[in-house]
Amino acid sequence: QVQLVESGGGLVQAGGSLRLSCAASGRTISSYAMGWFRQAPGKEREFVAGINWSGGSTVYAESVKGRFTISRDNAKNTVYLQMNILKPEDTAVYYCAAAGSSFIPSMSSNGFHSWGQGTQVTISS
Repeated sequence: QVQLVESGGGLVQAGGSLRLSCAASGRTISSYAMGWFRQAPGKEREFVAGINWSGGSTVYAESVKGRFTISRDNAKNTVYLQMNILKPEDTAVYYCAAAGSSFIPSMSSNGFHSWGQGTQVTISS
């Protein structure tokens, strides 16, 4: 079982940037697709971005396309989410997750089976 630990969250002003990291341990994630999700208060968890095993394929939710970039460093067993031009509506707890496959299984939680504990991102207006 892989353990995932997110970091890099915080409080920033609208228009600012943050870079989230997701460090994996217990098992290499180099063969697996990874995803970032978020959950705002009172809302369901939603897909943000996904990346396949090699980093050669990525997908994004429409709400973050052009502002967020997902990447991975398999040598470091780490996945990143670079978030630019942040908006107050980006405020949420952000989670990373490992898929059970090398390709991105879906733009939902289906197919993702290992989750981190989350990191809080708060954007002030």
